[in-house]
Amino acid sequence: MSAYDENESKFMRKAKENPFVPVGMAGFFAIVGYRLMKMKSRGDTKMSVHLIHMRVAAQGFVVGAMTVGVLYSMYKEYIVKPREEQKALEKK
Repeated sequence: MSAYDENESKFMRKAKENPFVPVGMAGFFAIVGYRLMKMKSRGDTKMSVHLIHMRVAAQGFVVGAMTVGVLYSMYKEYIVKPREEQKALEKK
């Protein structure tokens, strides 16, 4: 039971540090689930083509979420943090 608690707290800690990781995971699973449900009505499209499109869409969403996450962390590090430090210096 202890290992489970450690893993859960590790995931929550990582989610707080990088809030777009859970967004990327949720989007990935949503796209895969949607494309798997849509597989019934794929028509004449080959299975391999359908799976490739599903993989590309899911990976694209994850890469987009990672990019937004990096931009957000850079914003916090290089814009918000210096402003807070500047305000702290002005109050002294």
